[in-house]
Amino acid sequence: MLNAPDGSEGCEGVKILLILSHPNAGSYNHALAAAVRQALTNAGHQVVLRDLHAEGFDPVYGAEEHRSDASLPPLVASHVEDICTAEGLVIVHPNYWNRPPAMLCGWTDRVLRQGRAFRFIPDGRGGARPEGMLGLKFAFVVTTANTPREVEVGYYGDPLDQHWRKVVFGLCGVPRIERRSLCGVITSSQEERARWLSEISLKAVELACTKPPAGT
Repeated sequence: MLNAPDGSEGCEGVKILLILSHPNAGSYNHALAAAVRQALTNAGHQVVLRDLHAEGFDPVYGAEEHRSDASLPPLVASHVEDICTAEGLVIVHPNYWNRPPAMLCGWTDRVLRQGRAFRFIPDGRGGARPEGMLGLKFAFVVTTANTPREVEVGYYGDPLDQHWRKVVFGLCGVPRIERRSLCGVITSSQEERARWLSEISLKAVELACTKPPAGT
């Protein structure tokens, strides 16, 4: 049983969407998602877990879905509904070539749709600027990697952080974006993995129980 962090007692429960993208059901990513789900549930939140591989989510974004008013397949439509009604989002995925797995990239393409997750409005200078439409008060991305953190940041420039923080959630107008990169998983000890499970779970509960900034 995980202890809730200070301030979580009496926290108003909210709907949290938990997206998991890893092909191996016995992976550490699955353990992370399970720990987060349990901690959030214990804190009184409604957690909707969507395991993309278990669902057989098709990442291919076809021409028939390109229009904003397109009729979507039921599975995709259910994901759109979940993200549009959630107040918090947690994503757990491995670092593949300094990008999300293809399955998760396809989820972003098909689910974070123009007209539902964001839209473009006049910028006053003859062009357009994006405006977020999601009701999320936070997004928390947890990634696992075997590359040392100093290489991930110092040599590669942390592309995953740029991707989620600026490209995806910046466009969708999410007011609070947190990311935790767990590096050296392949050489980590059981003690380290247990500590990460606790830290990530407690952080998720903290975010779910924190009020968004005024005016958001």
